[in-house]
Amino acid sequence: MSPTAEAPYVSVVLPVHNEAECLEEEITRIRDGLDASPYSWEMVLVDDASTDDSPAIADKFPWIRRITFPTNRGSGAARRVGSAAALGEVVVWTDADMTYPNNEIGDLVAALGDADQVVGARVSEKGTLRLLRAPTKWAIKKFASVLTKSDIPDLNTGFRAFRREAALPYLPLLPNGFSHVTTITLTMLMDGKRVIFTPIEYASRTGRSKFHPIRDTYGYIMQVLRMVTFFNPLTVFMPVGLTLLGIGGLKLIYDIVDHPLRVAINTMLLLFAGFQIVVLALLADLVVSRTRHGSDG
Repeated sequence: MSPTAEAPYVSVVLPVHNEAECLEEEITRIRDGLDASPYSWEMVLVDDASTDDSPAIADKFPWIRRITFPTNRGSGAARRVGSAAALGEVVVWTDADMTYPNNEIGDLVAALGDADQVVGARVSEKGTLRLLRAPTKWAIKKFASVLTKSDIPDLNTGFRAFRREAALPYLPLLPNGFSHVTTITLTMLMDGKRVIFTPIEYASRTGRSKFHPIRDTYGYIMQVLRMVTFFNPLTVFMPVGLTLLGIGGLKLIYDIVDHPLRVAINTMLLLFAGFQIVVLALLADLVVSRTRHGSDG
């Protein structure tokens, strides 16, 4: 079906920052793929202060709804604003750098079924700095899987579809940087939404990557901890507190056996630190529970 501005079923949110090299081809791939699908659709292109010919290329397609940022704010901000402005029941996120199978967006939407979000899990790593990124992403993915008690095949893929109404409460939580894709996955998982994963092919990108290995990796890790803490602080704090209490308890037994009338200072520090973290975990969980209960009511 052709793009429409009247109650489309699918809204494709496309963040663009200096993608002139392949933007026209990507828009065409998206259009042709969705025209072959049974869904009515629109495209919300968010120009993140491009300094190349990207705006002019977008203007070749008069049916595109273009939002322009006067200053560069990041892909997270672009997707947050674009998703809020979307008219469709289902919102699709993708990139304009030839990495994702944009001609298969119709299949991605079909895979959503009755779930709240479907995530395109990449079957290979073809980004820049693969030798560094692949093990780092694997470690963060496993860390997030443990914290969320969910199997997460791909934590930071940018190719996904979700129900707009289900995702609206989480949009204000999205950071401006790359970790926004991590955030939308974790928040919906932690809040009990149904998130499914489907395998996709991932190609080498066109142009220069905007990924910063140290800064963005640090951002991913901090965002995982932040989101899990936001929804379930016991998962983060309680294991640490109980571990310190356990070590402190064993050290206390050793001190009593070795010196019955003296307890070492480091033993007391371990016990106090563990106790404080456990209390902090319980208080944080109480605050989260009260806040969530109030918002639900």
